[in-house]
Amino acid sequence: MSFRAPKIVGIVNLTEDSFSDGGLYLQTDAAIARCLELVRDGADILDLGAASSNPDAKKVAPADEILRLEPVVDAIAAHGTEASHATEISIDTFKPEVQRWAAARDIAYLNDIRGFPDPSIYTDLARARCRLVVMHSIQRSERATRVASDAPAVIAAMYQFFEERIGALTGAGVARERLILDPGMGYFLGSSPEPSILALSGLAELRARFGLPILVSVSRKSFLGAITGRDVAERGAATLAAEIHAALSGADFIRTHDARQLRDAIKVIAALESAPD
Repeated sequence: MSFRAPKIVGIVNLTEDSFSDGGLYLQTDAAIARCLELVRDGADILDLGAASSNPDAKKVAPADEILRLEPVVDAIAAHGTEASHATEISIDTFKPEVQRWAAARDIAYLNDIRGFPDPSIYTDLARARCRLVVMHSIQRSERATRVASDAPAVIAAMYQFFEERIGALTGAGVARERLILDPGMGYFLGSSPEPSILALSGLAELRARFGLPILVSVSRKSFLGAITGRDVAERGAATLAAEIHAALSGADFIRTHDARQLRDAIKVIAALESAPD
């Protein structure tokens, strides 16, 4: 099977307490500059999140999320030439109020770590045009937690979760082709690396079972630190290794902090895959 290059989703955290870059892009000017840098580095989509979901994160009110997001969304939408090939924006939020705001702005993607559990917003989602990233987690809540988990049980529960959530969303009128599945990684699957390893190794099976695009977000995650013994700032090589595996396993979207290194890796893979025998 020929290699299909995944779309690169650049992470921009407009937060004070994200696990790897909290505070760096909280100010609007810094966030806009980061967005444009990611575009230059090859990001196809910009994933903007204004509230962290790591175990130590503080709660952020929906109005404050919107206040952080709005000027950045406006600036990227208006930027023009430099951002012309990456004008798609994703909003990473689990709050229905923020999701409604984003859908009204005709945002291209909504990314929900809880996988859209609230039926009260389904009518709005059905009317919207954005694609929905339905993420699985063992917590089913607002943030990750540090809990032990059994890897095979996590994968079995993930399949059941996607069956139920896809059924609920499509039953409410959301077109199936708008859905993207995210198996969750790191603390979202447990405090040990084994569930994340098992989920990564089973990406092709997950995609084949549901026939839907897959988004993978492994960048700098805790399980990579557990495997390598490296701190967050030193997980670049481990991140790229996991991202290459995801790309070769058929991931359609890879969400990353470092668009440049991933873009370079994808170019090399594509060149090798297309080389004559």
